[in-house]
Amino acid sequence: MLQAIILQFTPMARLLRNMTKNQQKNDIQLAVSQSLNLIPEAERRTALVEKMDLHQRNKHRGRYDFDQLIAACPALANFVKLNAYGDASIDFAHTQAVKVLNQALLKLFYRISAWDIPAQYLCPPIPGRADYLHYIADLLTGTNGGVTQQAESIRVLDIGVGANIIYPLIGSREYGWNFVGSDIDPIALANAQHIIDSNDKLSSAIELRLQRSPLAVFNGVLQQNETFDITMCNPPFHGSLAEAQAGTQRKWQNLSKRSGKGLAQRHASTKSAALNFGGQSAELYCAGGEVMFIDRMVSESKQIATQCLWFTSLVSKASSLPSIYRALKKVGALEVKTINMAQGQKKSRMVAWTFLNASQQRNWMASKK
Repeated sequence: MLQAIILQFTPMARLLRNMTKNQQKNDIQLAVSQSLNLIPEAERRTALVEKMDLHQRNKHRGRYDFDQLIAACPALANFVKLNAYGDASIDFAHTQAVKVLNQALLKLFYRISAWDIPAQYLCPPIPGRADYLHYIADLLTGTNGGVTQQAESIRVLDIGVGANIIYPLIGSREYGWNFVGSDIDPIALANAQHIIDSNDKLSSAIELRLQRSPLAVFNGVLQQNETFDITMCNPPFHGSLAEAQAGTQRKWQNLSKRSGKGLAQRHASTKSAALNFGGQSAELYCAGGEVMFIDRMVSESKQIATQCLWFTSLVSKASSLPSIYRALKKVGALEVKTINMAQGQKKSRMVAWTFLNASQQRNWMASKK
C-alpha cells in the first residue's frame, strides 16, 4: 500500500528506479522521507493526508480522478482547471462546483444518478460523510464478535437527515442498510424524498419522518416498541448565527491561503458565503451549540434505552467532550466509545454509547440472524 501511494509522486518514482529490490525493501522509509522533501509542502500535505487520514474502506482515500468523474458527470468539466501544481482540481470556494463534484462522486461510486439540493442548503463533503458510516460499521461488527451482520437486517436512524440525505444514500449503497431519516425542516424532507423517488431501489431502503418539535430529538420520531441497531447524527455545532458566520470567515481565510491571495475577498461579498458555503440555520447552529444538542440527545436516549443497541453522534469540538461525558455518566450509559476521525486538517470524533451490557448486546445481534 505504501509503495502504491508513493509511486504516484514523480520524485519518488525516480528514486525507486535507481534502487535495487533489496534497497527498496530495506530503505523504503528513508526514500519516502527524501521524496516528500522534494514536493511542495502544501501539495505534500494534501496528498498524504487525503490518503492516510480517512478510513481504510473509504473509496475517496486517493486523489480525485477527474477523468472518471467527468465521464460519470460531464457537467463537472465546466469547473475543472489546473491548479498551481499543474493538477486537475476545482475551486472549492465555488458552491456550484462543489455541488456538481458531489453529483459526480455519488454517481460514480454510489450509483446515485439524480441528486440535487435547493439553493443555500448544506452541501456536504462526501469523503468525510462516508467515514462516519464506515466507523459505524466497525462498531456494529465489533459488537457482533467481528462478524459482519447481514446488511438488510440493520436499521439506522439518522437524526437531521437534511435536504442532501447523504448518510442514507451512502449507507444503503455501501452496506445495504435500511434507514429512517428525521428532520424538522419540511422543505429539506421534500427534497430528500425527491432524491429517493428519482433513484432506483431507494424507496424500500429509506423512510423519512418529520420531527414536529424543534426541541426534541428522538421523542416524536420513534414509534412505540420500534427498534434500531444504531442512531447517527451530525448536530449543528455553532451556538449562534454570529458564531456560524465567524466560522465561515475562517474557512474563507483558509481557502485563500491554499488557493491564492484575494480569494476570500472575491467571495466574501457573495450570497453563497453567507453561511458556511450553504446551509440553513437549523443545519448550522442552535442554542447552546453541539453541547446542548447532544445533551438533549443523551437525555432522551435514556428513555428509549432498550429500543436501540448503539447511539452515536459526531462531535466537532474536542472541548465539548467533557460535558458530553458528564451527561452520559449522569444517565448511566454502560459503555461509551470515542473514535477519532479526520479529513485533511479537519479533526472530528464520533462518540457512541449504549445502555446494554455485553450479554444483552450479544443477544441483540443473535436475534437478528
